[in-house]
Amino acid sequence: MSAAVEVRDLHCRIGEKSLLSGIDLRLEPGELLVVLGRNGAGKSTLLKHLTGELKVQQGEVRIFGAHLGESPRQELARRRAVLPQSTQLQFAYEALEVVMLGRIPHQQRGYESPEDVDIARHYLGRVGLEGYEGRNYLTLSGGEQQRVHFARVLAQIHGTVGSRLILLDEPTSSLDVAHQHKTLQIVKELTQEGVAAFLILHDLNLVAQYADKVLVLADQQDIALGPPREVLTSETLSRAFHYPMSAIAHPWLDCPLIVSGTPPHGSSP
Repeated sequence: MSAAVEVRDLHCRIGEKSLLSGIDLRLEPGELLVVLGRNGAGKSTLLKHLTGELKVQQGEVRIFGAHLGESPRQELARRRAVLPQSTQLQFAYEALEVVMLGRIPHQQRGYESPEDVDIARHYLGRVGLEGYEGRNYLTLSGGEQQRVHFARVLAQIHGTVGSRLILLDEPTSSLDVAHQHKTLQIVKELTQEGVAAFLILHDLNLVAQYADKVLVLADQQDIALGPPREVLTSETLSRAFHYPMSAIAHPWLDCPLIVSGTPPHGSSP
């Protein structure tokens, strides 16, 4: 089976400025990979190459074993769904209508089916928004809007045969703690069904708890790639974020606990 995502020696420049330099990664079906790094490290640029928003200048990017331009667009839209960092909707759509946008690649001759509506309703409920179907999207809180779009992504890849991929850019940024964990638990459930998940996250402790693999970017390069326990070290994180970081044993979970800042004099992390 082909990897869901394969990136080889990817470089990107705008004028004299390097945005990415020699990035390599492989994401298999059923894996949750998180990319992290400080602002400007290259995370969004990498994601834009996976969505096709940016063309490959040097190197190689494959999705499901094929270059992006080689796959029929509708077929790819059924198997790969993207959640941007922010989505601007200016019209007073109902929440269910927004989720239904994810079913467009599956519709025959542009007509939605009763099954499409049921799927959209199901995923609104799965993200905790049951009963919001008729709510005006513009009146929802930022976190509720983010969850509506997450439901749209889930509805988009539902029922597709073969490998599936979700690309999520900071999917927990507007959510409270409980919904942050609920969102990532849903992502983990999807990976158990064989879905590959590529996420950009800033909360290092969420990364430690949920990621199967972590890619750390610093100065537009990949400086570490592997399981959280191997990658989320004090040295690597301090280098990546240009700030003192300590990885210590979590009191009850089998993952690192990340603490920022300099330990008090005379103490050790």
